[in-house]
Amino acid sequence: MKLVPKIDIHVHAVPFPMIRRRDGSPFADPMELRRIYDEIGVEKGVLLPDGVYEAGSGDCVSPREAYVMARDYPETFGWWFSPISPYAAENTPDNDLSFYLEQYKAWGAKGVGEIEENLPFDDPYMENLFKHCEACGMPVIFHLGNKGGDYGIVDGLGLYGLEKALQKFPKLLFFGHSQKFWAEIGDCDEATRNIYPSGKVNPGRLVELFRKYPNLQGDLSAGSGANAILRDPEFGYEFLEEFSHQLYFGTDICAPQPDTTRVGRLSRFLDDAVTNGKISYETYERVSRGNALDVLEK
Repeated sequence: MKLVPKIDIHVHAVPFPMIRRRDGSPFADPMELRRIYDEIGVEKGVLLPDGVYEAGSGDCVSPREAYVMARDYPETFGWWFSPISPYAAENTPDNDLSFYLEQYKAWGAKGVGEIEENLPFDDPYMENLFKHCEACGMPVIFHLGNKGGDYGIVDGLGLYGLEKALQKFPKLLFFGHSQKFWAEIGDCDEATRNIYPSGKVNPGRLVELFRKYPNLQGDLSAGSGANAILRDPEFGYEFLEEFSHQLYFGTDICAPQPDTTRVGRLSRFLDDAVTNGKISYETYERVSRGNALDVLEK
């Protein structure tokens, strides 16, 4: 059986480290990321600039830098998304963001993200951003967060804000990400949605949303996405099969990884699952790379 190299829907890097993150680590540069990819079986990834200056973590990457990195390291960054603030330029909730998005598209941007602003889904600024992303055919990757003292779009237990956005913008692909998002794959409460739940999964609100809204996409990156699938392998296999056309392999690599054991867990899990007959080869290929290529290469 042929194992396939993965496409990473979610990765961060910088041309060279400048500002360290809160934990003391720098962001990875392209050469460091290439080494990690080779170790964990990833062909190339989607470069996500780390937010925008209003919400980023210090060492932000501009759209210009993202374009240059993808141009200069095509073997590592096959594509890039553009950051754009809902407050951009005119700073009004009816700002014509398409004016900027169409220009980013012309330079090769394939989507918008990672969106990290700490605003509710139905905030007028956020809805304006979604409206223009939908009009321009630019999918969005969002981090889900709590209000205040956190980053990411704000939503509460049950993801009702997200559901309203999925209904209001049916042609926009929403790629969900973060522990607050993936915790709702099973039963959770206000405490457990902020951590990485463990143990058996009793299908939760997120399963319902995936079934109802084909524009909801699952970014399986980071500990949150991997944990959602790995915490209960039997459920994970079923989830991968049922939503095989809505799920995407990802890593959310930020810092250099001397030990790639943890960041490579999902890649190994997918390889083992198809090798041992736990998921179909079609599901394996779609989640590993096929879905990403359908979105990124159209």
